[in-house]
Amino acid sequence: MSDTYQPRLKTKYNETVAGKLREEFAYDNAMMVPRLQKIVLNTSLKDGTQNIKVLEAAAEELTLIAGQRAVITHARRSIANFKLREGMPIGARVTLRGAQMWEFMDRLVTTAMPRIRDFRGVNPKAFDGRGNYSLGMTEQIIFPELEYDKVNRIYGMNIAFVTSAKTDEEGRALLRHLGMPFAR
Repeated sequence: MSDTYQPRLKTKYNETVAGKLREEFAYDNAMMVPRLQKIVLNTSLKDGTQNIKVLEAAAEELTLIAGQRAVITHARRSIANFKLREGMPIGARVTLRGAQMWEFMDRLVTTAMPRIRDFRGVNPKAFDGRGNYSLGMTEQIIFPELEYDKVNRIYGMNIAFVTSAKTDEEGRALLRHLGMPFAR
């Protein structure tokens, strides 16, 4: 990407969303306006402990979805009931920042979410108390980057939106203005 390129959603944020948020919450300073800092995509597969190929395929699909290389995550502690030992590979994750973050958010809201069956909006209460939002997807095949015929198994993923907002209300307003379809 060239230096002059700016994602469509970031342009929308700079031109309209930041101004609306500044009016809505009466910020004194432009730096107080909440902004999107990063988006983290995370998936974990229980079969990954026995078969590393399943995890590698999931990481490859996450790479296609995000447009950035996914890393395989390992267990931090042992859990006997799950037959899990510390250090075993159990999932994959990607952290998006900058232009790739804005592009992913745009694709998620405009292309992927409308492809969800019986979609009525996302849960408006899934905030953490500090303005960050978590979203669970049940299928990765809603993303058009994946070819349906080449997907071996369907798995879910968690998508975390980390914002600079101080409260849930500010974070909700930011995501709503960016196009996140919250359920009523």
